Amino acid sequence: MHPIRIGAVSYLNSKPLIENLAELAPQAELILDYPSRLADRLSRGELDVALIPSIECVLGPQYEIVSDACVATHGPVLSVKLYSRVPMDKIQTLALDEGSRTSAALSKVLLAERFGLHPQLERLPLDLDTQDTKADAILLIGDRAIHAPAEHFTEVWDLGEEWTRWTGLPFVFAMWATRAGTDLGPVEEALCQSRDLGVQRVAEIAAREAPLLGLSPQVTLEYLTENLYYRLGTAERRGFQQYHQLAMKQGLAPKGYDLVFRHCALA
Repeated sequence: MHPIRIGAVSYLNSKPLIENLAELAPQAELILDYPSRLADRLSRGELDVALIPSIECVLGPQYEIVSDACVATHGPVLSVKLYSRVPMDKIQTLALDEGSRTSAALSKVLLAERFGLHPQLERLPLDLDTQDTKADAILLIGDRAIHAPAEHFTEVWDLGEEWTRWTGLPFVFAMWATRAGTDLGPVEEALCQSRDLGVQRVAEIAAREAPLLGLSPQVTLEYLTENLYYRLGTAERRGFQQYHQLAMKQGLAPKGYDLVFRHCALA
């Protein structure tokens, strides 16, 4: 019997969700990776529970959402940006950050719904930057999106800000998910406890992580406290359900099943 394998995102935005998690769930194994890779590993059965891109949770009935811990925003998110060399309504080619799936789908939804655009897509590997592609626009996520690229862009969208301005709702970027029927035992409660502890210790987390990313402690603290929200409540679910509906409309998610929220408190 292997220990419960927990897959968590290695980005700064997820640090408050895994604060002291190894000690809170000593029977589990914590594995850090990029969001898209975590989703693949959970799907293959290499992980038992993982913080995965929210779009992955609506691609089929195989997943259940566990705990009310999440990565969400109520406005500007800072770490998910669409950089465009042309006006947004003129985008014909779009390079998508290899680490992104939720934000990639969000970019497609916004461009399609607002401008009727369906640009030609290409992948931007994690070790490349904006200057390595000739695409009209480039989506960057995570820590590298916080640092502005060296080149000038005609328009820049913070996708959290654009979503909230357009819908009036929060946006959920990532949630803890497990395969349907998986018994996680005390790990489910540990995920909530870790989030609660991370929120309490957010100033310590900011001071610890800032020098590793070349950011000031103040910018890091503001990002973790003003740009992000970590509880999956009623408003966050409404925002996620709206995203789900639009993803289905654009053919980015299948129709015909309901998402299961397991042991998730409403607040």
